[in-house]
Amino acid sequence: AGPAVAGASRPLPHTVGDNKESKDVTTLDWSCDGLQLATGSYDGIARIWSKEGQLQKVLQAHKGPIFSLKWNRKGDLLLSGSVDKSAIVWEGKTGDVKQHFEFHSAPTLDVDWRTQTSFATCSTDKRIFVCKLGDTAPLKCLEGHTDEVNNIKWDPSGKLLASCSDDHTARIWNLHSDSAVHVLGGHTKEIYTLKWSPTGPGSANPSMPQLVVTASFDTTIRIWDAATGACLNTLARHTQPVYSVAFSPNGRYLASGSFDKTVDVWDVQEGTLLRTYSGEGGIFEVCWERGGKYVAACFSDKSVAVIELRL
Repeated sequence: AGPAVAGASRPLPHTVGDNKESKDVTTLDWSCDGLQLATGSYDGIARIWSKEGQLQKVLQAHKGPIFSLKWNRKGDLLLSGSVDKSAIVWEGKTGDVKQHFEFHSAPTLDVDWRTQTSFATCSTDKRIFVCKLGDTAPLKCLEGHTDEVNNIKWDPSGKLLASCSDDHTARIWNLHSDSAVHVLGGHTKEIYTLKWSPTGPGSANPSMPQLVVTASFDTTIRIWDAATGACLNTLARHTQPVYSVAFSPNGRYLASGSFDKTVDVWDVQEGTLLRTYSGEGGIFEVCWERGGKYVAACFSDKSVAVIELRL
């Protein structure tokens, strides 16, 4: 099906003072209750908006662009990571800095909450730190990647952390070991992003096997068994770098978005292509809606498509 028609929209201007020129918005995240939207910008400022689009808080403490920003599950704390090498935990209600974490020696590229008060950060310094609110030293430093670490994600149980890097590998870690539990090798270029399946321990689908999916500049997607580290399938239909992948809520389907201007929808277990949608620009992000009937994709031509799926 073609793109759905969007309802009324409200632009959120990211300007500073009398300067009316907005900086690029690099990251955003909804609170779990859907009442607040946080955005991070190239101007180094984080902002909190109401669901109606009213600016509520302006968070200024970073000294460089913000590349990652996440609410915790409770929605009372916001975590941001910046090119200034630091991560900051903010009070959601007041916008005040709760704690500033300065452990990395190079830009912080991604952050991800583990619990309501603990989280991980990764950096171009090739390291991953596991941190806890209130502690002045990291709980853990995870080393093994040989190039920039682009993306990190905790699994649904919060026991395993997956990371991917410019070194062409992804890795699975736990907090009981200093080295990776599994090194996922096979890609031939940088791995830009990864996702855990909504299956296995701690998920809504606990009886299904736990998977990790990686997307690479080598134009392929790989599906991995998280328990063994084995590659179960390589999805090789895209012709340009793959920037985004997303599992359907039931874990049975996978959407991928590439700079070849296409969104592909796959059967996870079989590794077969089910649907494809072509747009007019490269795709930066794909996302399923909660009911699993629609996939949204944002394109480099400034458009967003909402694709209805009948699977």
